[in-house]
Amino acid sequence: MKNSYSFYNNHQCQYFPCHKVDDKDNFNCLFCFCPLYSLGDKCGGDFCYTDKGIKDCSNCVIPHSTESYYYIMDKLKEVK
Repeated sequence: MKNSYSFYNNHQCQYFPCHKVDDKDNFNCLFCFCPLYSLGDKCGGDFCYTDKGIKDCSNCVIPHSTESYYYIMDKLKEVK
Protein backbone atom coordinates (compact mmCIF):
# COMPACT_ATOMS: atom_id res chain seq x y z
CA MET A 1 0.00 0.00 0.00
CA LYS A 2 3.06 2.25 -0.08
CA ASN A 3 2.19 5.85 -1.06
CA SER A 4 -1.31 5.11 -2.35
CA TYR A 5 -4.39 7.35 -2.22
CA SER A 6 -5.10 6.11 1.32
CA PHE A 7 -1.58 5.76 2.74
CA TYR A 8 1.56 7.85 2.68
CA ASN A 9 4.68 7.41 4.78
CA ASN A 10 7.38 10.09 5.02
CA HIS A 11 10.43 8.80 6.87
CA GLN A 12 12.35 11.93 5.89
CA CYS A 13 10.03 14.35 7.70
CA GLN A 14 11.78 16.10 10.58
CA TYR A 15 8.86 15.17 12.88
CA PHE A 16 8.57 11.52 11.84
CA PRO A 17 7.00 9.85 13.64
CA CYS A 18 5.02 12.50 15.46
CA HIS A 19 3.63 9.88 17.88
CA LYS A 20 5.27 6.97 19.66
CA VAL A 21 4.64 3.82 17.63
CA ASP A 22 6.09 0.34 17.41
CA ASP A 23 5.84 -0.04 13.62
CA LYS A 24 7.17 3.02 11.78
CA ASP A 25 6.71 1.38 8.37
CA ASN A 26 2.94 1.31 8.82
CA PHE A 27 2.70 4.86 10.17
CA ASN A 28 0.35 6.82 7.90
CA CYS A 29 1.39 10.44 7.34
CA LEU A 30 -1.50 11.20 4.98
CA PHE A 31 -3.38 13.12 7.67
CA CYS A 32 -0.46 14.98 9.20
CA PHE A 33 -2.95 17.30 10.89
CA CYS A 34 -6.08 15.44 11.92
CA PRO A 35 -9.13 16.72 10.04
CA LEU A 36 -11.31 15.44 12.91
CA TYR A 37 -9.79 17.78 15.49
CA SER A 38 -12.72 20.17 15.11
CA LEU A 39 -15.16 17.45 16.22
CA GLY A 40 -13.93 17.91 19.79
CA ASP A 41 -14.93 14.99 21.99
CA LYS A 42 -16.78 13.29 19.12
CA CYS A 43 -13.67 12.51 17.02
CA GLY A 44 -13.32 9.00 18.45
CA GLY A 45 -9.65 9.35 19.28
CA ASP A 46 -7.57 8.91 22.40
CA PHE A 47 -7.27 12.51 23.59
CA CYS A 48 -7.49 14.57 26.75
CA TYR A 49 -7.91 18.23 27.57
CA THR A 50 -5.13 20.20 29.22
CA ASP A 51 -5.72 22.33 32.31
CA LYS A 52 -6.15 25.27 29.94
CA GLY A 53 -8.88 23.47 27.95
CA ILE A 54 -6.74 22.68 24.90
CA LYS A 55 -7.35 19.36 23.21
CA ASP A 56 -4.21 17.19 23.49
CA CYS A 57 -4.07 14.45 20.85
CA SER A 58 -0.52 13.30 21.52
CA ASN A 59 -1.71 9.80 22.55
CA CYS A 60 -3.95 9.34 19.51
CA VAL A 61 -2.78 7.43 16.45
CA ILE A 62 -6.15 7.07 14.70
CA PRO A 63 -5.18 9.33 11.76
CA HIS A 64 -1.88 7.46 11.44
CA SER A 65 -3.09 3.86 11.16
CA THR A 66 -3.15 1.99 7.87
CA GLU A 67 -6.97 2.03 7.95
CA SER A 68 -7.26 5.70 8.95
CA TYR A 69 -8.33 6.93 5.52
CA TYR A 70 -11.64 5.06 5.59
CA TYR A 71 -12.42 6.00 9.21
CA ILE A 72 -11.70 9.67 8.60
CA MET A 73 -13.60 9.83 5.32
CA ASP A 74 -16.64 8.40 7.10
CA LYS A 75 -16.32 10.75 10.12
CA LEU A 76 -15.86 13.82 7.91
CA LYS A 77 -19.60 13.71 7.25
CA GLU A 78 -19.97 15.10 10.79
CA VAL A 79 -17.70 18.10 10.13
CA LYS A 80 -19.82 20.98 8.86
